[in-house]
Amino acid sequence: MKKSGILNPELAKQIALLGHFDKICIADAGLPIPVGVVRIDLALVKGVPLVQQVLEALELDVQVQEVIMAAETSAHTPGLVQLTADLWPEAAKSQVSHEDFKKLLGECRFVVRTGEFTPYANVILVSGVPF
Repeated sequence: MKKSGILNPELAKQIALLGHFDKICIADAGLPIPVGVVRIDLALVKGVPLVQQVLEALELDVQVQEVIMAAETSAHTPGLVQLTADLWPEAAKSQVSHEDFKKLLGECRFVVRTGEFTPYANVILVSGVPF
């Protein structure tokens, strides 16, 4: 049995398949996920797991070169903006409208749905290379 790191088998598999410039999304419970995009549903109950918990776990496994959020996140969920800055200080930061954010979901290799109930608590991570 695996004893550390990402234990969810589907999430671990999808992370292992990431290449340079691939996009993944960590989403609140309400974000509409397009048909055809791989959905890894971690939502158990309201608040479990939180987007923060998933991002903190991913920081250990995923090289991130860019963080994309909706512009509305700054007003509604400023702690998430700071968290991503703390987790990936070297990564570029981009903001787009919430509508454009939802359009970017179609470019994601997968979306992780959490139990987060905070508005605009969604993040797209663009994978980089560790060298």
